[in-house]
Amino acid sequence: MSAYGFLFLLTFLTSLSLSVQQQRPEYVGFNCSSRTYLKNSKYSSNLKTLLLSLSSKDNHLFSNGFQGLNTGDDQDAVFVVFLCRGDLSPETCGDCVSFAVNDTLNQCPDGKEALIYYSDCMLRYSDRDILVHPLISSGKLLVNDLRVAANLSGRFNKVLLSLLNDAAEEAASSPRKFAAKKANFTSSQNVYVVAQCTPDLRKENCSSCLQRSISQLPRDRIGGRLLWPSCNLRYELYLFYNQTLNATLPVPLPPPLQQHGKGRKSTLIVIATVVPLAVSVLLFIACYCFLAKRAKRGKKTYETAAANDDEDDITTAGSLQFDLKAIEAATDKFSESNKLGQGGFGEVYKGTFPNGLQVAVKRLSKTSGQGEREFKNEVIVVAKLQHRNLVRLLGFCLEREEKILVYEFVPNKSLDYFLFDSMLKSQLDWTRRYQIIGGIARGILYLHQDSRLTIIHRDLKASNILLDTNMSPKVADFGMARIFGMDQTEANTRRIVGTYGYMSPEYAMYGQFSTKSDVYSFGVLVLEIIGGKKNNTLYQMDGSAGNLITYSWSLWSNGSPLELVDPSFQDNYQTKEITRCIHIALLCVQEEADDRPTMSAILQMLTTSSIPLAVPRKPGFFFKNRYGQVEEAGPSMDSSALCSVDDATITHVVPR
Repeated sequence: MSAYGFLFLLTFLTSLSLSVQQQRPEYVGFNCSSRTYLKNSKYSSNLKTLLLSLSSKDNHLFSNGFQGLNTGDDQDAVFVVFLCRGDLSPETCGDCVSFAVNDTLNQCPDGKEALIYYSDCMLRYSDRDILVHPLISSGKLLVNDLRVAANLSGRFNKVLLSLLNDAAEEAASSPRKFAAKKANFTSSQNVYVVAQCTPDLRKENCSSCLQRSISQLPRDRIGGRLLWPSCNLRYELYLFYNQTLNATLPVPLPPPLQQHGKGRKSTLIVIATVVPLAVSVLLFIACYCFLAKRAKRGKKTYETAAANDDEDDITTAGSLQFDLKAIEAATDKFSESNKLGQGGFGEVYKGTFPNGLQVAVKRLSKTSGQGEREFKNEVIVVAKLQHRNLVRLLGFCLEREEKILVYEFVPNKSLDYFLFDSMLKSQLDWTRRYQIIGGIARGILYLHQDSRLTIIHRDLKASNILLDTNMSPKVADFGMARIFGMDQTEANTRRIVGTYGYMSPEYAMYGQFSTKSDVYSFGVLVLEIIGGKKNNTLYQMDGSAGNLITYSWSLWSNGSPLELVDPSFQDNYQTKEITRCIHIALLCVQEEADDRPTMSAILQMLTTSSIPLAVPRKPGFFFKNRYGQVEEAGPSMDSSALCSVDDATITHVVPR
């Protein structure tokens, strides 16, 4: 069976056993050896057998979070080991390993040795005895770009070093080889640490590996991690592990390695398999205690209820709740000097906490009739998202009449701040804009495909794309996002939200939305990025006025698409590359949703120039008349009737 055939079979078998919705774990890193095997070899067959066994949903296999498997003899021998973070349930561990199996086959289709890391788990296979030869040439180091404030760095370093050493000592001494600890380094801020080794290691070997990590891990950042095949170490300023489940997981005993077929004997030591019934009982007790504790905390914990209109069935957010007084102090009581801007549902301020952490504070308007709904929605959605092209939610505050969201601070404001300013747009040359387009595409693809549930943003526009210190894009403002179930592909609503000019015709007119609605908005955004002008800019075409989409389509139809290009580029761009982006954008704004490509296809088109592109069909045009109603326009309509559309966020339109 080919690698692709095996992948298809693996995916099919995995989908049959899904009883709960999975969340793709955060991908961290990958290594693939240059030594390869033949696709029809015995080694290939043995490897597929072992990986297929790991893609099952047998909690018995994942109950201890660590397992080693082997099969085959001599040059055909294959060894596979996985390790899950010590606070994870068997179900979450199994989901992570299942993703790792699929991704490993994609990333390393014929390598004899591979290692893939996620935040939740690690998977490695090799033709050598893995636990006897665990180390590779270097570890995987990841650090946060933000540094601890200079006036707090001494205190932070001291507290963190002590915490790392304590966690390393506890993990080395523990049968589970796992420790999670926290400590205060200011009156209002904790630092959290996890240390872990593979449970087969002796105490001295685990300690040596973790101490090596401590010596190499920078301690001047607000977060970092160092990953080795035998141990890993991580610290953050936010809670990234499950405190409740960690306290209830059983202490394992070391059984012999599991073997498949007539494989050779191994002295490999792994943790014992705990009786599934015992695990289930412990998890039930833990969940009951956790829910009871949350119920007693009352206002200290923010729980969300399903909305009555177009309900979103999703669990409550587990993000950190900030104290209102701390936020007021950080923003100097929401002073005008700290105001960054104003969104559709409130103002945004810059805040600086005593530890030097800079944040963006979104304060929802008290007069907003829909503010609470959007607040709940944004907490639920964003707290579960982890991607470099999405703005990260750090926490929230719900006190008195205040509804506040606390985000990571992105220093370079939003894309529209540069893109539509005649002076600042020169800072965005074509190379940088092309990178921004790719980053936005990756962020939206994560929302549509790689997060636990399909998420429709519904308000993609230039002002909702923030730029970090490297001018990399981060999709923001999820107050209008909608969440789909695993098998759901589209929905209807009477509550139209979003921004005119970016809305797809089927959504603006009939309330029908899907991932293709976001694709339409992405297409408009790409045209804006290429042209350097807003979508509501009026263009003269044969004596009549048209907006950006009509103008772009006219240029494309006339064979002169490069007339759309921002003059600030001068001649500093690749003609084929920018023409291809215009082509892709026009595919995105086609009138029929079924004709538009998916975000995964779009990303492939952007990154692989050899992929042929379809011929775009007519775009879907619409505008707002003087009564605020939406009307459709197309090539058959007199384009002189088209009027300017504003970029104000709307919250309610009754579709006809």
